[in-house]
Amino acid sequence: MSRIVLASANQAKLQEMRALLADKQVELLSQDEFGVDAADETGLSFVENAIIKARHACRETGLAAIADDSGLEVDALDGAPGIYSARYADCEGPGADEENNLKLLSELEQAPEGERSARFQCAIVLMRHVADPMPLVCQGAWEGRILFSPRGENGFGYDPLFFVPGENCTSAELPPARKNALSHRAQAIGKLLSCWNYPH
Repeated sequence: MSRIVLASANQAKLQEMRALLADKQVELLSQDEFGVDAADETGLSFVENAIIKARHACRETGLAAIADDSGLEVDALDGAPGIYSARYADCEGPGADEENNLKLLSELEQAPEGERSARFQCAIVLMRHVADPMPLVCQGAWEGRILFSPRGENGFGYDPLFFVPGENCTSAELPPARKNALSHRAQAIGKLLSCWNYPH
């Protein structure tokens, strides 16, 4: 079984990624298990930040690394919060998701339902080693719209506000298995799995 480090300390993301990789011969470990601090996300795009995080995890652990950078694009806000989704409200810790959601609702207060289109974007990078000259980069997008108030208890981040028209509910109201079949991250990982041969 291959050991790969996930360049994230987010336990919800780790569990989600482990579920998506469950049928592969991969042991996915959090960079926290190696005492690796978060990389400085200085990129100007999801792809740049994912590469920065994967390279940092490779350098610190000596293992292959998977990193994702994902976030929410809201059309009425010219793509914001975008790469700043996790720190939109300049808040860290357990209350950050709620503060980010409150800020998003405030920014969209004047936007009618027809102007609340949005999508989750995800860039996933697999880096075999720190000097990998051709990291594998895959992208997924999940279309929806932003509600006027949160609904649902599952998921994390903006899931309670992200309405999925085809399912007639929010991402936070979806069972985890269904979300893992539809999400931006699931789409990106699906592409990753289709074109990467795991090391033996």
